[in-house]
Amino acid sequence: MTPPAADDIGLRERKKRARADTIVDAAQRLVLDRGLDAVTVEEIAAAAEISPRTFFNYFESKDDAVLGQGSFELSADVREAFAAGGPDGRLAVDIEALVRAMLAAFAGPGQHHAGQVLEILQLEPRLLSRHFAWFERHKTQVVALFERRHAVAPLPADAETCALVVFVLARAAMDDWGRAGRTGDVGDRVPHVVARLAAVLTA
Repeated sequence: MTPPAADDIGLRERKKRARADTIVDAAQRLVLDRGLDAVTVEEIAAAAEISPRTFFNYFESKDDAVLGQGSFELSADVREAFAAGGPDGRLAVDIEALVRAMLAAFAGPGQHHAGQVLEILQLEPRLLSRHFAWFERHKTQVVALFERRHAVAPLPADAETCALVVFVLARAAMDDWGRAGRTGDVGDRVPHVVARLAAVLTA
């Protein structure tokens, strides 16, 4: 059997991401309009023009769809470059690149969703625990990357601590982006929060 061409795989991935984006858009629009408790999976599916069964191919629950929390995967290029000690060779610079890649994978093509997540979390603070649990589940992926990198270029701290820095920076960049009016690319806020964190730690 002939394996699928790279262009075919890329097209499928773009279609999958676009459908997930449509589901998140529908879920967030309904919840912002009516509140979390007044919205069902069936209504989200109908608004996204899919079946409830298809909905669960993308998200485990209504809460995950509202928060845009499907499974995200860093690209193979990003993972391999970081694990091999790159892309720059300086850990601080490479962590910035990793955080930007994570934010891109999380936000997807519709970065306005990330801004709406901040708004929804203010309206529905009970979703915060779900939000943090999702990050915790995906932390293992980042820890594994640091463990692989350590074998090539020894880390200054354990992999768990290094991974925590990545998630702190990602969250801080999201918050900074929100305060800046949610304009531009959320990844562009990473250098700003890195500089602020450095200032605090060296004060």
